[in-house]
Amino acid sequence: MSTMHLPLPRLVPAHGSGKPILQVENLTKSFAGRTVLDGVGFTLARGSVVAFLGANGSGKSTTLKCVMGLESPDAGSIRLDGTELTALRGSGLARARAPMAMVFQKIHLVPRRTALENVCAGALGRYGGAASISPMFFPRELKEEAMAALARVGMSDRAHEKAGRLSGGQAQRVAVARALCQRASVLLADEPVSALDPRAAEEVMALLAQLAHEENLAVAAVLHQPDLALRHADEVIGLVNGRIEYAGDISGLDTSMQRRLYTPNRAAA
Repeated sequence: MSTMHLPLPRLVPAHGSGKPILQVENLTKSFAGRTVLDGVGFTLARGSVVAFLGANGSGKSTTLKCVMGLESPDAGSIRLDGTELTALRGSGLARARAPMAMVFQKIHLVPRRTALENVCAGALGRYGGAASISPMFFPRELKEEAMAALARVGMSDRAHEKAGRLSGGQAQRVAVARALCQRASVLLADEPVSALDPRAAEEVMALLAQLAHEENLAVAAVLHQPDLALRHADEVIGLVNGRIEYAGDISGLDTSMQRRLYTPNRAAA
């Protein structure tokens, strides 16, 4: 079984290239008259990891879902590599969003398919015809690319194992490999480790940081654990009641700031 060496606790230096690939400005969103996002804005650069922190209901996941298009913001700007996404619809929007991929808390793998087949599914948008119908029609070059993605996340030796037999941490790494096979340059991770045990959570976050810093991906991750952000993120966005309470590098995430982000009853239920 593949193993990943756990890093010692440390502060991760900023690795971002400086030029943002994702720019979000004044994002607002309400549900049933309740404001969930109130003027949220941030930038994300290649080579960096931004962690979103805050209590339940603070707007962390809604922010990423609006960016990915799983929710429609009421107002605001979302620019990906200079293209304004909120002005696009249909196939034009799908093409513009192609450089983004999302990893979820609930790991959406097909249990009866192998890890390799699940990773290949990340690239099916680039293939038409029979390839989208059955794994038996996957082109050789797609399988080779998927194997390379599995190798990048330390899971090549599990390529032919059914996804339903993988541990939670292994399955999440396969989900990351699927995003890589999608050729994403921006990876959004919505609570990617909240369902994992502490060791697996550490490994997945170390993997995301490694991909950002060594392969120049831009990573944004919703987390509940400030300690994971301290060890693996370059910057932090802290939300309270849909507003940004803190935005900056991890040096500002001291005990006082953590209390401000997680004080009971400050965030909406």
